[in-house]
Formats: sequence, structure tokens, C-alpha cells
Amino acid sequence: MPFSIISWFVLPSLTLGPLTLQSFGLLSAAGVLAGMQIAARAAGRDGLDPRIVLDFSVIAVAGGILGGHLVHLVFYHPEELADPVRILKVWEGLSSMGGLAGAILAAAFWFRRRGLAFAPYGDAWALGLAPGWGIARLGCFSVHDHPGVRSDFWLAVDFPGGPRHDLGLYEAILLFALAGLLFALRRQGLLKGRLLPLLAVLYGAGRFLLDFLRARPGDLVYADGRQLGLTFAQWFALGLLAWGTSRLVRRKGPVAP
Repeated sequence: MPFSIISWFVLPSLTLGPLTLQSFGLLSAAGVLAGMQIAARAAGRDGLDPRIVLDFSVIAVAGGILGGHLVHLVFYHPEELADPVRILKVWEGLSSMGGLAGAILAAAFWFRRRGLAFAPYGDAWALGLAPGWGIARLGCFSVHDHPGVRSDFWLAVDFPGGPRHDLGLYEAILLFALAGLLFALRRQGLLKGRLLPLLAVLYGAGRFLLDFLRARPGDLVYADGRQLGLTFAQWFALGLLAWGTSRLVRRKGPVAP
């Protein structure tokens, strides 16, 4: 058997009366809360109103859940649309990039409706988003819902049937590394007003490459679908790269959304 440093594991659920809590939900909620608090504190240190961050976070989560579920159904598993009831079950099947797309659309609507500028909060969102998303990705790793291709890489997980890459783990590592970089730049006072475009570029590039390791249809029964050879996440990552690059090279001051 190929060497794998990480054995297969299944974390037990936590039962509280009628509620059953799984590691994915707990870590996702922890990531959201941590990201909100970090972003709010960063906004306060920038002389901005942290309540704006906290108020919008509720809308961002709602938009993220809706967007994530729709992308899961339309782009990754359209066969599930044969049962229209699945559309209403927003808690069943979520795409992280679809969630990001939904949160971005929610931000465009909410900030415009309130007559607020998004750009001044960009650094705060970047500082909260990277570690918060990293924690949530640990939730994905805890339930192994992003299996990759077969591999004997030392970080592969020994899935039933043989070792595979686990994209939840890899993304968590990437996001925590980016969080460390962003906080270091913040402490040095570098790239002020441009941390969010930088995050878009670095995460977009990383996610685009990582998704080539994702299991393909035919390899696994429930593998995610592709469009023109790429996943939805990869197409969206290219959009992040384009947006972030254009904002980074446009000017040296704070960037507009």
C-alpha cells in the first residue's frame, strides 16, 4: 500500500437533545464567527465602524449559503435538480466558491443600498476572510467531502479504497499561510488598502491549481462536474485573479471595489 501519513478518520457527532451537531457545521460556524470578529476589530483599528462589518456579516452568510447551494446544484451536481425539493434544502450541498460569489453579490446590494463605500473595509475583510475560511475548510477536511485523485503524497489521506489527496486539508493550509502573510503585511504597514486584491490573486491562483487534484467523474461516484474541463471554482478563481491583478496594478492607494 502507498505510504500515507494521515489515516482515515471519522469524527463522532455531538448530540444535544433533538440536535445533532457534526464537525463540519461546528467548524464552519466557528470560521464565520472568527472571521467576523477579526474583520470587525481590524475595521475599528482603521477608524471605521465595526458595526458595519457585523451587520453585513449576517447578510453575507445568507447570500453565501444561497449562492453556495445553487452553484452546487447547477454546476457540480445538476442531476440532483431532478428532485426540485433539493433546491429548497439549502443545507444539503454547498460550494465554497459559490458561497463567495453569493456573498459578493450580497455586498454589492447591501453596501449600495446603505450608501456605503466598500473599499475602505477591504483590508478588514481580507484579514478576517483568510483565517475564517481556513477554519471552515478544516470542517471540510474533518468530513473528507473534497476527495482528490489517488496519490501516495505524504499528506494524502488513506480513504477507503486507497490514499487520495484531501483538498479540504490543502485549502486550509493555503488559507492559514495567506492569513499569516496578510497579518505580517499589516504589521509592516505594507500594501495598505490592497490586502483584499492581494488575497484574491494569491488564493485564486492557489485554488485554480489545487482543483486539478480534485477527483474526476468516473473516478468517484459523486465527483464534482466540470465545464470545458474546469470546475466552477477554477473559472471563478480566474475571475478573482483578473479582479485582484487589475486592482493591484491600477494605483498605489486604496482600491475601489
